Amino acid sequence: MGRADLRREHDLHPVMMVPPQLPVIDFTEGYDIEAIRRARWAVGRYNENRSGMYTAPQYENRRTVHMGIDIWAPEGEAVYAVAEGRVAYLHNHRERGNYGPTLVLHHRFGNLDIYALHGHLNQRSILRWNPGDRVEKGEEIANLGAIEENGGWEPHLHYQISWDDPGEADMPGVVAPEEREEALNRYPDPRIIVGTLY
Repeated sequence: MGRADLRREHDLHPVMMVPPQLPVIDFTEGYDIEAIRRARWAVGRYNENRSGMYTAPQYENRRTVHMGIDIWAPEGEAVYAVAEGRVAYLHNHRERGNYGPTLVLHHRFGNLDIYALHGHLNQRSILRWNPGDRVEKGEEIANLGAIEENGGWEPHLHYQISWDDPGEADMPGVVAPEEREEALNRYPDPRIIVGTLY
């Protein structure tokens, strides 16, 4: 099985039950909060250079290339396990501009390991789990958090995958342009799991 064939070779569950034909919001010119609110449901792209969007100190005014897919949706919307797996890590990144409550699942497809980060959840989402807990395909694992608890963002899911065990409930959601090629190899396009959202 090739790494690019996961969606095709496995009957994966949607990570969220999204409406058809999600609008794509272009964040290359910054964080357009009004476009998100107008759309209600939207998608933000992987490997997009988002200049002017990440202004919190932890981004060091240099990290701009997005390593996940964002699904913008109303607060409280359900998030599902795409496949059976286990809870690897959980943490609440309370720092403004960060992930807020975060859950990382470990999935195994044959001999291939995938670690999937689900960021910007509500606090209840991580209180219900412990590392090592089993999740079933299609099980509701979390809900989107409000601005006050999700790192200060309009409600959305940041979904990112890694070939490597991150060792904690964290992955760099954005990297500096000079780190882009290495990051693309470590954090592949989530559409191999979630399908063609755009």
